[in-house]
Amino acid sequence: MTTPLARALAALDTANAADPTREDGEPAALLYGRRMSAELARLVPDASEPLQIAARGQHVERWLLPRKDYPEGRTGYLEWRREQGRRHAERVGAIMRAAGYDEDAIAQAGRMLRKEGIKRDAEVQALEDVICFVFLRHYFAPFAPTQSSEALLKIVEKTARKMSAEGRARALAEFDLPEPFAAAFRD
Repeated sequence: MTTPLARALAALDTANAADPTREDGEPAALLYGRRMSAELARLVPDASEPLQIAARGQHVERWLLPRKDYPEGRTGYLEWRREQGRRHAERVGAIMRAAGYDEDAIAQAGRMLRKEGIKRDAEVQALEDVICFVFLRHYFAPFAPTQSSEALLKIVEKTARKMSAEGRARALAEFDLPEPFAAAFRD
């Protein structure tokens, strides 16, 4: 007999396996979810089940709402991200309900996915730190050449601001960030 956690993670993997975008020969969302789980296990080994599910479901079926469907610029980007967070929380909630979780656990995961309480709620902040670590570890190097130096520095500064003080210190210790990027994690 499988546990609710195992059922929820398997359902998220099944959903993300339908991603038409491939990365390293796998559906991109499936690979991202596994990377999130691995980073969470490394950074927060005693993570609650809702946090484990939120990490795996961070980008669940993200491709179904393309960025291009929203206006260019920061306002359009923020609208798209808010809607993605809402959709992810809704989809993860349905998966958790089907796996046997109660409404409190579902609400907890939903708050994390919508980023409600960042900098105030330890689990929301832990999820954000994991997101930032996954970006730095797996996506920063291929992304960097697509940006100007000025734009890239702003992105790194925003990434660092989202992280907890502990997360920034750990990032400095784990990643060989050149200046001025490293300075963003010391502030």
